[in-house]
Amino acid sequence: MKYYIIAGEASGDLHGSNLIKKIYKQDAAAIVRCWGGNLMEAAGATLVKHYRDLAFMGFVEVLKHLRTIKKNIDFCHRDIASFQPDVLVLIDYPGFNLRIAQWAKKQGFKIVYYISPQVWAWKETRVKAIKRDVDKMIVILPFEVDFYRKWNLEVDYVGHPLIEVIGAEKAAKPLHSYGGKPIIAMLPGSRAQEIKMKLPVMAGIIDRFPDYHFIIAQAPSLPDILYTEIIGQRNVTLVKGQTYNLLKQAVAAVVTSGTATLETALFGVPQIVCYKGNAVSFWLARKLVKVKYISLVNLILDKLVVKELIQDDLTEENVATEMKSILEDQEHRNYILRNYEELWQKLGSKPASDNAAKIIFSVAGS
Repeated sequence: MKYYIIAGEASGDLHGSNLIKKIYKQDAAAIVRCWGGNLMEAAGATLVKHYRDLAFMGFVEVLKHLRTIKKNIDFCHRDIASFQPDVLVLIDYPGFNLRIAQWAKKQGFKIVYYISPQVWAWKETRVKAIKRDVDKMIVILPFEVDFYRKWNLEVDYVGHPLIEVIGAEKAAKPLHSYGGKPIIAMLPGSRAQEIKMKLPVMAGIIDRFPDYHFIIAQAPSLPDILYTEIIGQRNVTLVKGQTYNLLKQAVAAVVTSGTATLETALFGVPQIVCYKGNAVSFWLARKLVKVKYISLVNLILDKLVVKELIQDDLTEENVATEMKSILEDQEHRNYILRNYEELWQKLGSKPASDNAAKIIFSVAGS
């Protein structure tokens, strides 16, 4: 059967790649076409469009690129119509994917949404579009089941795909040892826009901690010069495609909000969560977003476990102060680590990618 999968960012590429591997186990004759990244392509899919060409963050940035977004949507329509998939699989990325779902439903395609948009955080009315256009919703966060039930929509909870991925990674020895001083990891994000905004603040603390080795996890799709222009002559190492290997060895981390905060927590690394965006976009977001926290760690645990430095609070001084606390205050450090153990328990041990692939295979064949 034929599968068309759309992911619009690095985390979607990761989860999409693991899903594709499991789809091939369910359907050895599967033909998979995708929007995503290097990981999905390596898993065996034909890559149509890379997520680096799709990543527009914030209200203002989206407005600036409306013409490009419209061209991408029109091209996607034509490509799906030409491919004629047995099932269309949408991975998060709601601004784009919900539009595709609306069109695809009218064309008669079967639609599975894997990894729910964060409609519980803002734009809750998008659930109406999901009920109208999506045949099957697969969720990965336990509280999403109750959220959708409020809207009379039954969803399939398959567990979180990071549990199986990181569980296997933690059991394996590091592929490469960075040696020397204790390591502080910096994960500034996967988009050029967010790296330019946050990395200068993150890198500002490096000289304050001379007894530690700072390592920055580079986004595989972005050029080295983006990072080197920001960090200058500071004593820091850049690594590409080694984020998990880095987190296995880190004693602390500074992390851009997103999936990386959950990955860092599951590796047991105390962290500082950072967010900073365009001032207008942030002002609008504050008016619309309903949740108490921005990091998945705090959201899932429903309490403040890891420090969140947002917008004007994201300063070099604040990052340095919190990092000093993580490194030197054992009680604070232990509090974070105890809650990380609770996080594992809450997420459970379901094989998410395998469960999702079985559901998608069933929908494709129905």
